[in-house]
Amino acid sequence: MPHSPEPNKDDLDDLPDTHPPQPVRYAEQALLGALLLDPHRLGDVTGITADSFSTATHTALFAAISALPRPDPAEHAKNTKWLNQVLAAGREQARGLSVSYLHTLIQICPWPRHAPAYARMVEAEHARRRLEAAAERLVQTVHDASLPHPVQTVLAEADALAAVVDDIASRFPPRAGVLPRTTAPPPTIAPDYTEAVEEEQLLLATATAHPADIESLRWLLPEDFNRPLHAGLWQCLTALARRREPVDPVTVLWEAQQRGLLDDGSEPGEVLRLLAEPAGSVEHWGERALQRSLLATAEHTGRHIEAYAGDPANTPFQLVVGARRSLADIGAVRTRWQHATGTVPPPRPRPAPTTRAGPPTTTAARPARAARATR
Repeated sequence: MPHSPEPNKDDLDDLPDTHPPQPVRYAEQALLGALLLDPHRLGDVTGITADSFSTATHTALFAAISALPRPDPAEHAKNTKWLNQVLAAGREQARGLSVSYLHTLIQICPWPRHAPAYARMVEAEHARRRLEAAAERLVQTVHDASLPHPVQTVLAEADALAAVVDDIASRFPPRAGVLPRTTAPPPTIAPDYTEAVEEEQLLLATATAHPADIESLRWLLPEDFNRPLHAGLWQCLTALARRREPVDPVTVLWEAQQRGLLDDGSEPGEVLRLLAEPAGSVEHWGERALQRSLLATAEHTGRHIEAYAGDPANTPFQLVVGARRSLADIGAVRTRWQHATGTVPPPRPRPAPTTRAGPPTTTAARPARAARATR
């Protein structure tokens, strides 16, 4: 079978992508060429659909091949009747599909019997694109300011992303210890922390004024704060409350000094002023801080998975491992959010344990012993 390493550029004029072809393009061409040469090999191709292909032309062509009845092998070797039918059906979805491109696909296929291997390559690349798209949707949802319930919507997108990961895992079971190649995530949009900083200050001041309420915010952690000083002051407050020691701006300031929080140049007077202006409730400001932390974690997770999926060197096995590790961060914050808002789902009922059937009874049951009259 003659092999042409590069297709004629004239045959690719109908393809919308003007970038240099990626390796998957050649895998798709080899697979389609194999199916055009030996249509009966379609039965050996599993795990992909027409949507698995990267171009509209290839999608339309695979759909046509899948929909048409397979020709008789002897007749197919003698004439191009079936190929003409494929061309006509494919042109209904991709008008630029040409006879010459079908010939190019046939020529570029090294070995038709390798069709299952080519299909696996197409499936792997499709999995990578699906994961990247799901991660992008998660990041976009985090930044959608029009959402009436941002946390619920973001968590729903995170669940959708996790479902994609699970589906990929079912197709490409992960291998133990295979981590994805670490790449830098895409640059993030610098958020405006002004509102977050102001609300964190209100939280700290209100908790200082009402230390009895600190105990109810066990779900709030230092890493939920945007400023290191605020995170350290929250640790001071929780430590004083746990030790049942007096809590006021001066005692918190002293605890902060003992912990080295003032070593960064923070002025003691500034800290005292920060802790002296309470407003609202501790629970309200705590939930606001935790919500921001959850959304920031979701964005961080989405961008890391997006970076993993954007690196074609990572295999589906590696993508599954890396994505699940990143999604675990969202799961941890989600659990704390559920405790904070009282939305902890009820535990799933455990199935009743199955009891094994006893051996068949071959003799009459013995009468029960009479109860003792005396003890």
